[in-house]
Amino acid sequence: MPHPAPLLAIALAAALAAAGASADDRHGKKDGKDRDAPAHVRVEVRFGEHQQTAVRGWYATEIEAGRCPPGLAKKRNGCLPPGQAKKRWAIGRPLPREVIFHDLPPPLVVEIGLPPAGYRYARIANDVLLIAIGTGTVVDAITDLGRM
Repeated sequence: MPHPAPLLAIALAAALAAAGASADDRHGKKDGKDRDAPAHVRVEVRFGEHQQTAVRGWYATEIEAGRCPPGLAKKRNGCLPPGQAKKRWAIGRPLPREVIFHDLPPPLVVEIGLPPAGYRYARIANDVLLIAIGTGTVVDAITDLGRM
């Protein structure tokens, strides 16, 4: 098995090439000029259209069958959090420690695909979130699943 350092260098070179950076950019030289800051590559992680459709379809089917996900109660207009639960999360902010979340059902994870490395899926009340593992930051969300 190859050593991981060359693989990391290859991956970095590919990412920089995809972002339009040359080898000279990586070393701070372009057109004979020195640069103080290295080229940066921004990667955005979000739910895709297929994932949003699959998640909404999954929960719509469950609710129509009279099955509410754990933590939600059957109400006249769908599956809702008990009482007057308030949204306690926001995209771009860490998830508060007191918020209770549930894993997605394994068949749904198979349908939408595993989350990217370093991220996880979580369901909080009527919402499915994509969360960064290390920081707990909410990266993206599919909201209002219980009101279908």
